[in-house]
Order: sequence, then structure tokens, then C-alpha cells
Amino acid sequence: MRWFVPLLLVLLLAAGFVSLLAGTVWLTPEQALGGLLAGRTDLASLILIEIRLPRLILGLMVGAILGLSGAVLQGLLRNPLAEPGLLGVSAGASLGAVIAIYFGFAASFAMAPPLFGLVGGFVTAGTALALSRRGGTLSLILAGAAVSSIAAAGVSVALNVAPNPYAAYEIMVWLMGSLVDRSWDHVWLAAPFILVGAMLLLLTGRALDALALGEAQAESLGIHVARTRLLALLGTAMGVGAATSVAGAISFVGLIAPHIVRPLVGHRPGQTLVPAALVGALLVTLADVGTRLLVVDGKILALGVFISLFGAPFFLWLVLHVQRRTA
Repeated sequence: MRWFVPLLLVLLLAAGFVSLLAGTVWLTPEQALGGLLAGRTDLASLILIEIRLPRLILGLMVGAILGLSGAVLQGLLRNPLAEPGLLGVSAGASLGAVIAIYFGFAASFAMAPPLFGLVGGFVTAGTALALSRRGGTLSLILAGAAVSSIAAAGVSVALNVAPNPYAAYEIMVWLMGSLVDRSWDHVWLAAPFILVGAMLLLLTGRALDALALGEAQAESLGIHVARTRLLALLGTAMGVGAATSVAGAISFVGLIAPHIVRPLVGHRPGQTLVPAALVGALLVTLADVGTRLLVVDGKILALGVFISLFGAPFFLWLVLHVQRRTA
């Protein structure tokens, strides 16, 4: 549908503008436009430029790369339940950030959790790739699940033997995912990896359409399946690893976004990539606005928790839908 992508862009623009206005201190559209276009230096402009704009850009990048990587992995693995966490990248990035918090690096250097998270995501993705290099798609899934389980066990151990309640609380807060207190430093750290990761993932579009027929048929059409698998894994590792390292663990976006767009693009895996990225960005932006508006018992919900509130029921519906279709 030709109108679908323009419609998503319009919705994304509207959601982004609302995101700039919403918060503890609400800004008027005049204040927001004045801060962006006129470059004023009053309090409203400082809130806009130093707090809400980097938070919005980070949310757009995180949502887009999660939606895009989910669409690529579902097409590559030919599995509607596939999502970035399946390859262990998110768990590895979480473990890296937890190590930075546990050993006190975060207390002396604010950017330590995202940097360690980035390294953790790369290490787990490299391990999964090394373990599956002689196997096929099933081998990649199993290797990713094994690496993810090991990383999750490491996080559990860190929580269990945390040196003090404050460290355990800080780890739990980070694991729930959030865009609060993110700055331009987080944007500059994550942006290069997310952009390169997105470009690698977009290169798989044509191959994903052929892979829908099966690996043997795709190879007979001239598709290099091993190269496609490598591009998908590297792109996911760079993009999702960077996103998780700055925003924490955010689930379900990579699972939901491709399913929303697939019926509207004729169920062609290659055609879902760009729309899924836009839907992912829209979901995270709207959810981030929702966390500022929904206060439960005087407390603000974390972004990862807020998304899980509608992501988990969607996942249950998806499982039941797949069961009915394959029965």
C-alpha cells in the first residue's frame, strides 16, 4: 500500500511533537517551536533541547532498530515468534551493563553501563555466530538461545550476590528499560552502531523474499544464504546491542511491529522492513509518552514495563493464532 509509509511518517511526526511537549513541565506548541526554530535560551528551550529532544531521538532510534531487526529475523528464520532477544544480543548487552553497575564502574563513569552493554552485545552475538558457523538456521537459533540463557544466568547471579541493596535496585531499574535521564552523550554513543546495523539489515530485503520459498530454493535463485545470515546477525548485534546498552531491556517491540505491518504489505518479508522500523519507532515513542502520563500509586512506570503491558497479551494472542493456523 503506497499510502502506508507516508501515513506512518505523519503519525511519527505527530507522536514526536507530543513527546516534546509532554512531561512534568508541559510545554506549549509555541514554546516547543520557538525552542527548536528560534534557538531561545530560556528554561523551556533548555528542557526541550537538553532533555526531551535527545530522549525523543533515542526513542526513535531504539524503536526503529528493534522493529527492523524483528522483521529481518522473522523473515530469515521463517518463524513468526522470532525477535532480537532470540539471538542473545539483548541478554548480552544487559549482562554487560549489569557488570558495569555491579563492579562500581557506573559510579565513577556515567557512560560505563552503555559502553559495557555494547561490548556485552557484541560478545554474545560473536559467540552465537561462532557456535553456529557450521550449521544452518536451526543451529543459529539454538546457539542464540544457549548464549541468551548463559547471559541471563549471569544477570541473576549479579542480583543474587549484589554487594548492597542500592546496587541491586540500580540493576533492577536498568533491566526494566527506560529513556529517563538520557542525554546527547547516549545519542552520540548509540547512533553510529544503530545506523550501521540498520544499513546491514536493510541489505537483506531481497534475500528474505527468496528465503520465504526455503533455503534450497533461495540458493537456486542465486541468493547467498550464509552471507544473508551473517548480515542479519551483524546488523542485529550492532543495532540492538547499542539500543539495549543505552535504553535497557525493552521487549516485544521487535515481535509486534512486523506483525502489524505484514498484512498491509502483502506478507512479503522484504517489504516489511521499512514499515516495521517506522512502527517500532512509533510504538516506543508513544509508550515513552505514556510513561509520563500514567502514574501508578505515585510512581512512574518504566518504559520496558509499560510496553510489556500490551506486548505480553499480544504475544499470547499470537501464539494462539499460530496454533489455530497450523492445527
